[in-house]
Amino acid sequence: QVQLVESGGGLVQAGGSLRLSCAASEGSFWRWTMGWFRQVGGKDRDFVAAVTWNGGRLYYAESAKGRFTISRENAKSTVYLQMNNLKPEDTAVYYCAAARGGDYSTTTAYDYWGQGTQVTVSS
Repeated sequence: QVQLVESGGGLVQAGGSLRLSCAASEGSFWRWTMGWFRQVGGKDRDFVAAVTWNGGRLYYAESAKGRFTISRENAKSTVYLQMNNLKPEDTAVYYCAAARGGDYSTTTAYDYWGQGTQVTVSS
């Protein structure tokens, strides 16, 4: 069982930056592809970014390209999401997740999820 704990959310003005962190409890963190998703209200959880086990491949949603950067430190069992030039439409609860395989842009590929961290961007 992998436990994921996100942190780093908060309130920021448009144009500002935040860095989200997600710490994993399990030692085999390095084996997992890690992803970030976000969710607004009762809507579907949307893919934001993913990084493969060794950081060799990065995947981004179109809305994240050029503004967000996903990275990981396997020695710390932590994945990050650096978010720059934030916009009000980025307001959501952000979740990190761990996957063994599959289409990393879909929620069904992920086996474990964190509890989420709120990001609010004011205009």
